[in-house]
Amino acid sequence: MEEARKEEFQEEQSKKGMKRWVKWTLIISGILIIAVGATLLYINAYINRSLAETEGEKILEGLQSDVSIVRDEQGVPHISASNDHDLFYAQGYVTAQDRLFQMEMSRRQASGELAEVAGEAALNQDKYFRTLGLRRAAEESLKLYDEESIAVLEAYAAGVNQYIEESKEDGKFPVEFQLMGLDDMKEWSVVDSLTIGKYMAYDLGGHWQRQAFNYYLLNDFSEEEAYELFPTYPEGAMTNISDEEYVDVTASLTKAPQTHEFNGSNNWVVSGDKTESGIPILANDPHLGLQTPSIWYQVHLESDQYNVSGVIFSGVPGVILGHNEEIAWGVTNVGPDVQQLYLERRNEENPYQFEYDGEWVDADVITETIHVDGEESVEYEVVETVHGPIISEFANDIGSNDPSNALSIDWTALDATTELSSVLKINRASNWNEFEKALEDFHAPAQNFVFASKDGTIAYKANGKIPKYDHPDQALLPLPGWDSENDLDEFIPFDELPTLINPDKDFIATANNKVISDEYPYHISHVWAQPYRYTRIHEVLDDSEQLNVEDMKDLQMDQMNLQARQFTPIFVDILEDVSLSEGEEEALNLLKDWDYVDDQELAQPLIFHRLLKHIEDELFIEHMDEEVLSMFRGSGQNVDQLILDAYNGEEGIWMEKNGGLETVVENAFTNSIDEIADMQGSDISAWNWGDYHRVYFAHPLSSISILDWFFNNQDPVSVGGSNVTVMAASTKDNGIVDHGASWRFVIDMEDTTESHHIVGPGQAGHYRSEWYDNQIMDWVEGQYHKTDMQNYSGEELILKAE
Repeated sequence: MEEARKEEFQEEQSKKGMKRWVKWTLIISGILIIAVGATLLYINAYINRSLAETEGEKILEGLQSDVSIVRDEQGVPHISASNDHDLFYAQGYVTAQDRLFQMEMSRRQASGELAEVAGEAALNQDKYFRTLGLRRAAEESLKLYDEESIAVLEAYAAGVNQYIEESKEDGKFPVEFQLMGLDDMKEWSVVDSLTIGKYMAYDLGGHWQRQAFNYYLLNDFSEEEAYELFPTYPEGAMTNISDEEYVDVTASLTKAPQTHEFNGSNNWVVSGDKTESGIPILANDPHLGLQTPSIWYQVHLESDQYNVSGVIFSGVPGVILGHNEEIAWGVTNVGPDVQQLYLERRNEENPYQFEYDGEWVDADVITETIHVDGEESVEYEVVETVHGPIISEFANDIGSNDPSNALSIDWTALDATTELSSVLKINRASNWNEFEKALEDFHAPAQNFVFASKDGTIAYKANGKIPKYDHPDQALLPLPGWDSENDLDEFIPFDELPTLINPDKDFIATANNKVISDEYPYHISHVWAQPYRYTRIHEVLDDSEQLNVEDMKDLQMDQMNLQARQFTPIFVDILEDVSLSEGEEEALNLLKDWDYVDDQELAQPLIFHRLLKHIEDELFIEHMDEEVLSMFRGSGQNVDQLILDAYNGEEGIWMEKNGGLETVVENAFTNSIDEIADMQGSDISAWNWGDYHRVYFAHPLSSISILDWFFNNQDPVSVGGSNVTVMAASTKDNGIVDHGASWRFVIDMEDTTESHHIVGPGQAGHYRSEWYDNQIMDWVEGQYHKTDMQNYSGEELILKAE
């Protein structure tokens, strides 16, 4: 009995204990839930605090009168001011609202200051950009600007700084600042804007990597092997550089930041004789790196002197591409030889002296202090010869590669230039004469400008400060820097640069193709884009009449692959005589039954493009280091020509040394089919281009996996097109599309108040903004938004003068 009561008591105590445990568990859980919830709410509030204010009124110091900013349904700001100072002040303020982190990273990258926040991993990149001296060139350029341009730059900087000051006071720097360990931001300066402009000239600058690669070929292979891979077979005798003059280009130059492969852009303009409206239509889609946020910031500016709409780089005032009420313009890259490498003979007894016309000449030595996060600052010496900075040693100590030789670079963009003055004049131009005159100040980068005006004029002009070479072969290799005869101190006169006005064929198009005939008296470039995009644009425009805006959009999204149209029959002809596996036969039959459209739903584009990549690997991968191949710009043109020559009975040494055309194609085909089977399975009927070929607008911090979820919370999206279609979509070797149409633009000059755009992935740089990535699917599907310079509406912010 006693035992039973004891057990009953113990059971009751146990129940009470359990109740207390449950009670306290619920209390603790509740506290934790509240704490986590409060933390999440705080984090959410903190992150949202840096979202741009788009409605209401704000009193700002520095304004002369009130400014209206209306963001339309795509987040495009329409800025209306009563004077130019307030217009550009507001542009600076609004751009900082939407793109402050991008602006900070852009000026750091261009100025060589990334290591201060990214640590030692960015040190070589900083050394490279300090060596080039984009910021030094910007500082020198500022001295040439007129008062009007300086006033614009200062007003823009004042607007940016107003927002920076607000962010400091209110603690609303974008979350990326905290993730990068930044709790402050130095003031924006006019030199920052000019330095970013210089960086864009670098991104589109020229072909020094190709010169370095040619130099490597000539020293590591026979002349016959080297010349076969030159973009142009040299006419004169170009013998190997002597051992005494040799510089190892792989020591530093392969470590230089690599710009994207030259895949250019598209633009065209059609006269009223071929349009439905009877007035010209202009279209442009510059091909640049695809990123989050976009390289472009779309804006509409309106004041007493300006009414212009289009895009500009974040951190720079004005509109560089777009239209006003009278004219429209767009660009592609000319790709001229404006970057010349020089072999420099160094005095072995003094590493800061170089031979020039028989004398040892002192170089300029500039000490750059590079701050490195978590490490001691680095004192880095930039050595500048009479031609330009030594770039062959930025990743090593001075003279460590070779105490007696080095490579310098002469590049027109490192001169003092005034491109912003040109942009501002273009923004106000009302006809072709004013527009062309404005281009005289636009020295770098050299671009193919197409033009349309309401009066019916269509025109083309190449701009830029392009050196005059005594012979085109000079631009193939580094020149001896010890002889002043090799100096490039004369340039093609502006009025002799390629120009075309109202041609008989009623349209003008460029796609980084060769824009000059063989009769043109000056050398411009050895490296042009493959002709497929230009040829496709030309054949569509030439065969069409009564064109309208929708036709232009369709052409920008065109996925016809003319490279495949030329080479697929060759591959089929070769492979039909080869013993193939059952899977390979099935793949070959697919190629036979292809309309040559790079549609994302088809298997054929995947087979074709991987076959070409494996042909290139068969030809080169065993003979050259991968790092050196990164400097092989224009390899696609070389591979195309090697295939065509061999198929036409003129097999070259590179094809021959790898077993001949049939062997190369057979091996490459087998390897490509095996590779695709590994990626997408053995069921060939299930293969498709889009599962491999996917666009991804990477954020600067998305390489960190957990941050990728925040800043790129959409998976890569399947997309058609390729590097050779009008709808340009170039990939890395993993299939990720990271280069293509950074902005699509179409305008019918019948109504210049409205234009049609896509800015992928979106306008805003804040990942919580509705305009952060809302244009990704528009980019993939070709869904344009209309921007109206008169009838716009949306969220309005009034900036009020004190």
